[in-house]
Amino acid sequence: MTQNIDLTGKTALITGASRGIGEAAARYLANLGANVVLAARSEDAVARIANKIGPQAIGLSCDVADWAQVSATVARTQEGFGGVDILLNNAGLIDPIARIEDADPLAWGKVVDVNVKGAFHMLRAVAPGMIVNGRGLVINISSGAATSALEGWSHYCATKAALLSLTRTAHKELSPKGVNVIGLSPGTVATDMQRAIKSSGINPVSRLDWDAHIPAEWVAQAIAWLTTDAARVHDGGDFSLKNDEGRKAVGLPAG
Repeated sequence: MTQNIDLTGKTALITGASRGIGEAAARYLANLGANVVLAARSEDAVARIANKIGPQAIGLSCDVADWAQVSATVARTQEGFGGVDILLNNAGLIDPIARIEDADPLAWGKVVDVNVKGAFHMLRAVAPGMIVNGRGLVINISSGAATSALEGWSHYCATKAALLSLTRTAHKELSPKGVNVIGLSPGTVATDMQRAIKSSGINPVSRLDWDAHIPAEWVAQAIAWLTTDAARVHDGGDFSLKNDEGRKAVGLPAG
């Protein structure tokens, strides 16, 4: 469904933009007039997508777990488009899925580095400029795992719970300065992450049929809707696409 949303003159910085939700969001927001900066570890992938979108898009190599790379990415965004109006914290890991007694501590810690520290790094890097401008929107891709316990997902559940707490705290601090922070819990989405979950065979999510997952383009449409005034009642928490009320607000089919 086409939305009557005009993002002309706005710049969106999107992490994890080499595929899935991040790629779909970049394409969708660009179609609504936004400048888009696609950031991901895979420089070739984001450069290819940016080239297809056109001159309003830039692809940059960035590991969100690395503060220096995040700072450089935000600086290049400011040079290219004059600042960041919308930050989409989409980069996230779920591999390797394992029960606690089998988990690799180093791999568990890497998930923390990306899912929590990475989101904080991006928020920390864009917040000063947004505060100066007196406006800005940060969207954190959340999950039902933030409030649920799922076997084999100790790393993912713990980091998404931390991200929800970061969303709440950041909005409390920044909203008086014109910067709103909101989470988006999309439910299960037909991306490579679901293939990894499926192959693990651990917990009920791995046993879902592929057609139970929503397309990434639906999530992109929800992201665009979160930029509108109608979405502001959800700031400081997670907006969910897992219920008919949320989908109706965005203009998506009921579940």
